[in-house]
Amino acid sequence: MMQRIALAAAIAALGTTAVAQTSDPAASGGYVTSSNRQHATGAFGQCVRTGYWTPAMAAEPCDATARASSAPVPVAQQEPAPVAQPAPAPLVVAPPRPVIEKVTLSSDVLFEFGKATLRDGGKQKLDELAGRIGDANVEEIVAIGHADRIASEDYNQKLSEERANAVKVYLVDKGVSPQVVKAEGKGESQPLTECSKMGPERANNRKLVSCLQPDRRVEIEVFGTRETSGTGASSGSGASSR
Repeated sequence: MMQRIALAAAIAALGTTAVAQTSDPAASGGYVTSSNRQHATGAFGQCVRTGYWTPAMAAEPCDATARASSAPVPVAQQEPAPVAQPAPAPLVVAPPRPVIEKVTLSSDVLFEFGKATLRDGGKQKLDELAGRIGDANVEEIVAIGHADRIASEDYNQKLSEERANAVKVYLVDKGVSPQVVKAEGKGESQPLTECSKMGPERANNRKLVSCLQPDRRVEIEVFGTRETSGTGASSGSGASSR
């Protein structure tokens, strides 16, 4: 309704001035114009649009037009300077403990077959060991018992522990501090032999028992230092025997 009133007012205001309106949108640009190409205005000073005006025909100063805006220029992101990583700390490997003595004694020398009571010959071997380390600064003695595969795993584990503990008790009786001696058993888990196809796995199979002899053993390792005669220097090397 307002558009019709505005159009009528514009025609009345023009008076005798000829109003040019054409069906060609390109000729009029979508607005009512006079013969001298001036835009006709309504009662409120607004341009008068033709009946076929579309938003695409909007033009200044009658209607605001969209202005092409330049896309913002992206600011180049500067990569941060690489941060120098500290050098990894050097791997410190603890030096091996000095060994005074390392011996492997056959369980057949130390004990009766299947038992954990020291024989006289076994005591003599331990006396010799105690004598060799008597002048040393002993830090630890480790006695590890081993068994062959005859009998059950549980039985062999228990037997190896009892034999290692028997060695510990004897060394303590010879004057070694009980805090220094450590005893443990490995059972049949670390054999030195194979002895395959030797017949039944029984204690009365003498051939198999003889073949498995190296598996029945007690390994003794003595850690510490001793002074070298005449120099006052410490030495950790010692004898190794079987």
